[in-house]
Amino acid sequence: MIAPENFVLALKKVGLNFFTGVPDSLLKSFCAYVDDHLPSGQHITAANEGNAVAIASGYHLATGKSAVVYMQNSGLGNTINPLTSLADKEVYQIPMLLVIGWRGEPGLADEPQHVKQGRITLQQLDLLEIPYQVLSDQSNVYDIANWVQEQLATTGAPVAIVVKKNTFASYKSSRNSDFATMSREEALAQILELAGEALVVSTTGKTSREVFELRKIRQEVQRDFLTVGSMGHTSSIALGIALGQPLKKVVCLDGDGSMLMHMGALPIIGSLKPDNFLHVLLNNASHESVGGQPTVADRTNFKSIALASGYTQYAVATTVQELKTAWTWLAECKGPTMLEVRIIPGSRTDLGRPTTTPIENKHAFMAWIQR
Repeated sequence: MIAPENFVLALKKVGLNFFTGVPDSLLKSFCAYVDDHLPSGQHITAANEGNAVAIASGYHLATGKSAVVYMQNSGLGNTINPLTSLADKEVYQIPMLLVIGWRGEPGLADEPQHVKQGRITLQQLDLLEIPYQVLSDQSNVYDIANWVQEQLATTGAPVAIVVKKNTFASYKSSRNSDFATMSREEALAQILELAGEALVVSTTGKTSREVFELRKIRQEVQRDFLTVGSMGHTSSIALGIALGQPLKKVVCLDGDGSMLMHMGALPIIGSLKPDNFLHVLLNNASHESVGGQPTVADRTNFKSIALASGYTQYAVATTVQELKTAWTWLAECKGPTMLEVRIIPGSRTDLGRPTTTPIENKHAFMAWIQR
């Protein structure tokens, strides 16, 4: 396997010293190393992948240098507009290196939301006319870095490295957090109790996995919409449900990374004023499902953002008792309301995954609505 340090050193050797992007589980050791060893001015965890391409473009305009933009391949969709209408060689011709985790690589087992994306990843890069190399644990990082340097010099436009599973050796972040004391699963167990028969929509990653397992533990029918992909869109899905079922309570279980990714959804929700909408922000200030890389959510005033966006009320909870109290109060308020629940990163080592398919989950959710 490749030591993340060696990969970063190889990139620095060819003049790539500025890093930005959205973390990915296949890149978690690389991302953790970058976060630990680069100053904040040289490393920015972006809200979404399109933002990262734009940041890299601005960095090039200011310095004449190229940046590294990292992402999971599921984030390629967020980059297509700035890659084609900003950085492309036929527009502003802005060089940058895309480092892309290859989830759902053909021939390897993966979660259902990654299978098609994995199958079409290389085709997407071909369609975008972005030259690429595939990085594996057998690759020579200095040869790859030299290829990147040559391509950037020749094309003056984006190039890519597609990273296979198990390429990087393990690296553990030295970052510690004292942001909260309550675990996500502890908070979710209480929320499901309080939510009763509400329509629950949960965000991608470990949140949906824990909701699925908690329903099994509670011996309840699987009835929640588990958003296994489409990170950042959970609140918009929940909004559509709330508008379509105005007489039913809708509980959106969001994460801080997800909310930050497409925060423009908040003023849309606020402007439409769905009074049956409760937006729960599970805030552990990290991209916990893909390795625990930090977000800026521990330094973001979500109360001001929610109220300025048109939410009617906001509450925050850091303990189970505060959660119960805040929920009781918000239950009496017309929505949209927001409840920020501050939690610690981490999950059970034996945490399972949904045993139903996305289609089965969809049908179970729709059946619960129509009961």
